[in-house]
Amino acid sequence: MIRVDVCGRTDVGRTREHNEDAYLIADVGGAAPLPEGRATGFVADGRGLLFMVADGMGGAAAGEIASEMAVGTVLEMLAGRWRDGATVDPATFASALREAGEEANRRIHSCALEHPEYRGMGTTATIAGLLGDTLYLAQVGDSRAYLVRGGAARQITKDQSLLQRLVEAGEMTAEEAERSERRNIILQALGPEANVVIDLTHQQVRRGDVLILCSDGLSGLVRDEYIADVVADAGDMCDVCDRLITAANENGGPDNITVVAARFDGDGLPLASDADAVGHQRFPDAAPALEDDWINNEPAPPALSLDDGPPGPMMAAPARAPAPVPRRGGDVVVRVLRGLVVVTALAVAGYLIWRWLER
Repeated sequence: MIRVDVCGRTDVGRTREHNEDAYLIADVGGAAPLPEGRATGFVADGRGLLFMVADGMGGAAAGEIASEMAVGTVLEMLAGRWRDGATVDPATFASALREAGEEANRRIHSCALEHPEYRGMGTTATIAGLLGDTLYLAQVGDSRAYLVRGGAARQITKDQSLLQRLVEAGEMTAEEAERSERRNIILQALGPEANVVIDLTHQQVRRGDVLILCSDGLSGLVRDEYIADVVADAGDMCDVCDRLITAANENGGPDNITVVAARFDGDGLPLASDADAVGHQRFPDAAPALEDDWINNEPAPPALSLDDGPPGPMMAAPARAPAPVPRRGGDVVVRVLRGLVVVTALAVAGYLIWRWLER
């Protein structure tokens, strides 16, 4: 038997006027969100549990619409593709998570095409499904999943961000990335483009493990070590969420903050051992990752803001076709935004060329 204590919380932060984040905690077998976003001693059945965080972006209320569409579509798709399916094998479950993300992308993109006022809207998505003793994760954007084990919080997703790619290419250190003003530039999201590359990974869980899903309103302000300390000290999962959100707000709270915390226990899970791997682990037979399929083979893209302004997420336009800029009123504003896009693109391109020549 596997028992799960889980809680979710979201907060507007200190500077935003409205909350564009959304989260989901659901019993896949029942195809319904858990009441009040929390459960204690919940027994995971053969169809699994679903956890999700989405961080919306776009002008007006478009980000809020995108994130709500994402969580609603994922739950609906899992109900049809997985709960009512004939098989319960891990490969089918993982594929259902990926396909749910792809369908959410199609619906959000179509909505933006049908409603010009929402043009360019999008949302990140970190979707985690528990089946048996394994988490299966479908990732788009830079919302994160951490696994807390043995007093350490380790990221088990990989940010689809410009800075992540620069760090991996050796162009920037992780410490420089933490201080960079470009840390909110993401490479893809659900909605802005007709297609997305979903990063599909998996992680075995052990007795006492805690899963943390969060938007960058938390991860951008609170260090991994602090997350681990809160998990170790807090009384329950709602206490974990509340304390992490409080810490982010005390550090400025410039963005919406969303946290889902889940502790896994029960005799259906083995104890952790030193041989257990924790981290970003590609699911077998998954589609090529974003960096394999695109980033390593094309120039760095220019940045386009799809949010109300910093420090929320920004979208990096693919080199193939720039993502549309949401209309915020008036041709003058549109021309100014286009000018800023051009300046930003030239600055990023110049920086990368300079670093290349320095080699």
